[in-house]
Amino acid sequence: MNILNLKYIAIFRQVLNWAKRKLTHRQFIFLSSILVGVSVGFASVILKLFLHSIFEFISDNKLFHSQYFYAVLPVTGIFLTVFVLKRFYGNSKFKGLPSLYKAIKKNSSLVPKNQMHAQIVTSSLTVGFGGSAGVEAPIVLTGAAFGSNYAKTYKLSYNDRTLLLACGVSAGIGAAFNAPIAGVLFALEVLLIDVSITAFIPLIIAAASGTLISKIILGSSIVLSYNNIKTFDYFNVIFYVLLGVLAGLISVYHARVFLKIENLLHKSNISQFGRVFIGGLLLASLILIFPSLYGEGYESIKWLSLNQESKIITNSLLQNFIHNEWTILIIVGILIFVKAIATGLTLGSGGNGGNFAPSLFVGAYLGFFVSKSFNLFTNFKLPISNFTLVGMAGILSGLYHAPLTAIFLIAEITGGYTLMIPLMIVSSISFAISRYFEPLSMDIKKISKEVDLNSTDKDANILSSIDLNKIIDRDYQTIRPTNTLGELVELIKHSDKNIFPVLDEKDLFCGIVLVEHIKDVMFTAKLYDRVLVKELLIHPNVYATSHESIDSILKKLDQNDFWFIPVIDDLIFQGFISKNKILSNYREKLKETIIE
Repeated sequence: MNILNLKYIAIFRQVLNWAKRKLTHRQFIFLSSILVGVSVGFASVILKLFLHSIFEFISDNKLFHSQYFYAVLPVTGIFLTVFVLKRFYGNSKFKGLPSLYKAIKKNSSLVPKNQMHAQIVTSSLTVGFGGSAGVEAPIVLTGAAFGSNYAKTYKLSYNDRTLLLACGVSAGIGAAFNAPIAGVLFALEVLLIDVSITAFIPLIIAAASGTLISKIILGSSIVLSYNNIKTFDYFNVIFYVLLGVLAGLISVYHARVFLKIENLLHKSNISQFGRVFIGGLLLASLILIFPSLYGEGYESIKWLSLNQESKIITNSLLQNFIHNEWTILIIVGILIFVKAIATGLTLGSGGNGGNFAPSLFVGAYLGFFVSKSFNLFTNFKLPISNFTLVGMAGILSGLYHAPLTAIFLIAEITGGYTLMIPLMIVSSISFAISRYFEPLSMDIKKISKEVDLNSTDKDANILSSIDLNKIIDRDYQTIRPTNTLGELVELIKHSDKNIFPVLDEKDLFCGIVLVEHIKDVMFTAKLYDRVLVKELLIHPNVYATSHESIDSILKKLDQNDFWFIPVIDDLIFQGFISKNKILSNYREKLKETIIE
């Protein structure tokens, strides 16, 4: 970055700092939401253009036209993603929506600054080279990084930082699909961000700003959009109900299979590049058989909605064996189940992307399969384009537990509300069934054991961000129960502590000795050799474990009117945790949420 650019950035920051002083807080937040929305809109455009430039280069280059070479490209993309992450981003683990949930709940809505560009680069490499995933989750993370770091730069409070983070997310989804309403709903419904009614205005402003930038620069050329919509026929309601039920069940299947494959690769003892090789080759094998698994898959969704399903088998190893609509329908049905495997292999082996596009892919294929099956088997003439689009909403709703986002996203990308009734039917049924079998959405389930995602209380969020192991006081001298009072007194003379843990010969915790409890005997020299420590120790009836939450420990301290308690894991003494240390760390964390 040259000196001239740095000068302009400095001037821009001075102007914003001046605006912060002159405008009311509410006015400055409105201005900030516009700036965040515009920034994220440009970032989304850059990601889309970068992604499609890679995709077009590969498509136009004759060198890559061999179906075998084409299938191996995703391995290259995943390899480059892992290499870039290791070389330039310190092997960053900030991937997917679970990372963002952690940042909101455990890190005071602070997102690493490098995520403003890391997601753009790595997801473009993964998906641009054909990885079977979507770029919407990376766009969301990029937007969150813009909002969070903007708030940090201008020293805004924790609540404002969380709001601007949400603004970045809503702008990202809005820009990705030209769907501002869906962007706002996604920020509220999927991220579980607790905001007041007044916060809707900044979210709407940001989403509209991001969408406007995307629409001006990209138009609808590389943004998902459909116009082939038929009028809703209420006689088809029963078929939409069936589609909703199937969408709910398939959502559960997709979530479970994806997580199982991703975890299998992540937890294996194979090296990082070994996972790239194995996962990539398995993915390449699937793409050889099912070419529509290559990349985001939006093009094949358009083919289905236009009743051009024969294109999905172009360059497939099975192409010579598929001669009629029945066999193509079977392939479509198989792909509904295989997509979860392909996405799991892509992300589990080291690629960067998300399940947003795969959920739309599976939903479109499911909607097509249901409508086409009835049209082939019976005299019904179901509108295939309608079912293809409504199916997308069904899987999106079931997978993310986000029915409102699903309804309005499809309504917005189709340019109207013709399908509103079937969208509501399918999305609500799918959501209900999915939630019955999986109470938590796929992304939340991944981190439910690490983060209390139900908590919207600021104090609880700050407490949950404190690392217990870092505030345990381990600097204590121990003594054996068989030691004498004289040896204990000698220990007390050379210590500044007034409490001593007692451990047996196996170093197992036996109890504690409090100096204030032994004052009656510690100054009686004739007892030094007669009295043993085991006669003086007390057994605390309250203790903590190193895996316990800070909130739980505070409750124990308050309920028993204690200022400290021992931390014991399976009779192994870890140290003491004090209320003073917790409150001191809480104050430090609170300062971080107010000003940086």
